[in-house]
Amino acid sequence: MRLSVLNNGLSHERSIGMKVRFSHLSLSERREIERWRQMKLSPDEMARRLGRHRSTIFCELRRNHFHDSEVPKLSGYWCVVAQSFSDGRRTRQRKLVRDPGLRDQVERCLRSGWTPEQIAGRMRYEGAPRRVCQETIYQHIYSEDGRRGELWRHLPSGRRRRRGCRL
Repeated sequence: MRLSVLNNGLSHERSIGMKVRFSHLSLSERREIERWRQMKLSPDEMARRLGRHRSTIFCELRRNHFHDSEVPKLSGYWCVVAQSFSDGRRTRQRKLVRDPGLRDQVERCLRSGWTPEQIAGRMRYEGAPRRVCQETIYQHIYSEDGRRGELWRHLPSGRRRRRGCRL
C-alpha cells in the first residue's frame, strides 16, 4: 500500500509495511532547506516539514556545504551550489568509459588471460597513476560494452552473467 504525502506541492511516495522508496532532493526542496537554514531551523525540523528522514537532511547539509577560504562570508549552504554538486556526482561516468587508454590496457590484459584481481593488483603494485579496482573491471566486463566485446569469455569462470550473492 502506498501513501502519497504532499509537501509544498511536491509528492513523495512512502510505502506502508514495506521499505521506503528513496528519491533525490529536488531544487525546490534545496531552496526550502537554504531558506530554513538562514532562519536557523534545526535539521530535525526541516526533515519534519519536508517529510524526509532526518539523516537525509544531515547528509545533505554535510555533503553539499560550500566552503570558500578566501571569502569566508560566502561559506555555507546554497541551494544552487548544492544542486550542481549533486548533479556532478550523479552524471559522473565510469572510469573505464571516461579513459579509453586505461580501458584498452585493461582489455588487453584480460585477453592475455589475466584476472581482474591480477590486473588491479599489478596496477596497485606498480603505483600506476591511472588505475582501477577489480570491481570496476568486473562492472565493465558485464556492462553493455563489455558483453558486446565478449570480455566475459576471458574470465576463468567464463560466465556470461554475473552470479548474485548467496546467503
